[in-house]
Amino acid sequence: MSRTFDIRNEQVRELVLKEAGRVIADGGLIVMPTDTVYGIAADAFSARAVASLLAAKGRGRDMPPPVLVQGRDTLLALSAGADERVMALVTAFWPGPLTVICHAQPMLDWDLGDTWGTVALRMPDDPDALALLAETGPLAVSSANSHGEPPAESAAVAESMLGDSVDVYLDGGPRSGQASSTIVDMTANPPRIVREGPLSLERLQEAVPDLEGLLTTPEPEGGASSDPDRDGTDRDD
Repeated sequence: MSRTFDIRNEQVRELVLKEAGRVIADGGLIVMPTDTVYGIAADAFSARAVASLLAAKGRGRDMPPPVLVQGRDTLLALSAGADERVMALVTAFWPGPLTVICHAQPMLDWDLGDTWGTVALRMPDDPDALALLAETGPLAVSSANSHGEPPAESAAVAESMLGDSVDVYLDGGPRSGQASSTIVDMTANPPRIVREGPLSLERLQEAVPDLEGLLTTPEPEGGASSDPDRDGTDRDD
């Protein structure tokens, strides 16, 4: 049976984070607040946990989740060939609602699904999410909702859709301030937006002038690769 903890309660917050970290380490699933919407999270390095995450959402391997990280150093560890344009973007917009698709480090022992050698990375601008990432390390995270449904803006809404498929729900209050993150594919040439979000093309071009806008008919989000929610209604956080 799933459990719900109020992460806003400072008296138990540290214990809750440690319990959430234990669940992740054991291959379980949690629902967590971010700076955009609620996400369902699993250990990014546990193929079994990632498979459970996809099953909970009713998704297949062709829709791999992005990975939340604690900072730019983790991006450098998980990606291959991150150039000055990638670093310019994350320096300007991390932490925040920007997901960057990079080539994945080929030596990593993980299986996020059919990514075709790419990984989508984001550093959330949320103290609870960052504290959790400090406890767990990189997390595979998808929006906390059933496939085809709107992303959950509260822990209660997430639980109504995901139920006991999730071990722990972390309640951080409503998350309705902004839409899901802008996704930029830095493996494309030229780089381009593959999902519009809170960060406009004009703002992003201040960091990467040759960045292009959303294609009329988008290609898969992972360069020539993965597509975490092709229909646009169930995108990752």
